[in-house]
Amino acid sequence: MPEYLGMDEFRLGEPALVCRWRLANRKLPMENRHLRALAGRTVNGKRVDQGLVAWVGQHIEWSLESGAAAYPDGVLMLIIDTDGQAAMTVGPFEPLRETSLSCLVERSRQAHKEAEVTGVSPETLWIVRDNVLVWDDEPATVMSGSASLIEGLARTMGLALRREGDLCDGIAGGMRDFDEAFLVSDEYGVVPAIDYSGEMARRFAGGYERLLLKDRKR
Repeated sequence: MPEYLGMDEFRLGEPALVCRWRLANRKLPMENRHLRALAGRTVNGKRVDQGLVAWVGQHIEWSLESGAAAYPDGVLMLIIDTDGQAAMTVGPFEPLRETSLSCLVERSRQAHKEAEVTGVSPETLWIVRDNVLVWDDEPATVMSGSASLIEGLARTMGLALRREGDLCDGIAGGMRDFDEAFLVSDEYGVVPAIDYSGEMARRFAGGYERLLLKDRKR
């Protein structure tokens, strides 16, 4: 069973938001990015309370080291119910089994629907088109922690970036005017499409893995 972190004496109601963040050696590599994205999410039509964001940060600092002992490289899950109550738990990490373009597109489409309610897509599909990185997200949407990492890496590499909110719909409809595709996920990291992988996708996947390795060596 998962280890619980900071569980108060109450029963959680219907989940309104579930965040799944990858761990490395009982640490949260992109903690600041994830907390910023959490602060940009909405629950029941309202922005997540700053007090809750602070609570999450405190429990990561105080309890994650011991709470993730069973799954040091697992997944930290934050659950917020419709009443605004929250709990955190750590479970095992399991790699994504299906990595075809069609499967990654569907994951991004489902995350896009989540963003229509919460304001943040936890998973986004990215493509390489004429040396431009394009990802499936509305311009007004707050970037997830993992997406902000990839955007920052891309900018340091001097790459042009663009958001297209209907990207996945176009691909699902048969559009293939790109060279590479990969999923960027708060839980799975960078996952190249097995049938549309390439040098750029592998570079970003390698950069993400080096980030995890840095914490595993600490």
